[in-house]
Amino acid sequence: MDDASLRADMIEGLEHQLGEPIEPPVLTALQRVSRDPFVDDSPGGTVDGDDPHSLSLATLVRLVTALDAEEGDSVLVVGAGVGYSVAMLAEIAGAQRVHAVDIDRTAVVAARSNLDAAGYGAVLVDRADGADGLPAYAPYDRILIETAVVEPPHALCEQLAPGGRIAYPRGAGVQTVAAIEPISDAKRDPTAPTETDADGSEDPAPAGFETVETYGPTRLQPMLVDGEQPGTERNRTRREDAERAERGRQRRHGWEQDWIDWDDQL
Repeated sequence: MDDASLRADMIEGLEHQLGEPIEPPVLTALQRVSRDPFVDDSPGGTVDGDDPHSLSLATLVRLVTALDAEEGDSVLVVGAGVGYSVAMLAEIAGAQRVHAVDIDRTAVVAARSNLDAAGYGAVLVDRADGADGLPAYAPYDRILIETAVVEPPHALCEQLAPGGRIAYPRGAGVQTVAAIEPISDAKRDPTAPTETDADGSEDPAPAGFETVETYGPTRLQPMLVDGEQPGTERNRTRREDAERAERGRQRRHGWEQDWIDWDDQL
């Protein structure tokens, strides 16, 4: 079976899994971005929705859909991973408009290589703490966070352009994919009650923001944000190095990012 047929089967299975059609811009990106540079063909290459260190295709589509990026938008991706979601956004917004960061040196190298092989070498991928964002190229029309947070770090909120949007997996444990936008001055009312979300409960968006879309549930690894996960090493590189050493491994670098294996999603 050729790549186009495999991709068509993948998309059909994905829409069945999601229970709804995929939005046109996201569908086009899935159809155009070659999967080959991002797929691990080794026997150990898997994606498991129960593995907090992997990003399932269904979760990726929910995140990119919630982000609602358009051509020409300036986009920041926090958590480059193997680069597939970055490539999808480069297809939607334009490669020169997309920036990505990852705290894992190995992931940065892999993402750069994969994106170049896929034809999106113009994307900027930098090694940085995602909680700090990438202020040198701010502001961003869209910010995609690919790790779980209770709420986006303050630095990322500050780097969002007026009228922009942040999409992220919200919560600890099982999360909900959420999209938030700044509350415009026209909508601000200091006498109004606390913002609520669609089901009438208090809106967990950070101050000055409102939740505009939610999808879920999903489960991703958490971002290490100050004040969250007490007792955990704040520097992810040092923490992962120590965990690798405990496993008796010889090379001292962060965990390898899991690869995307389309066949496991069908």
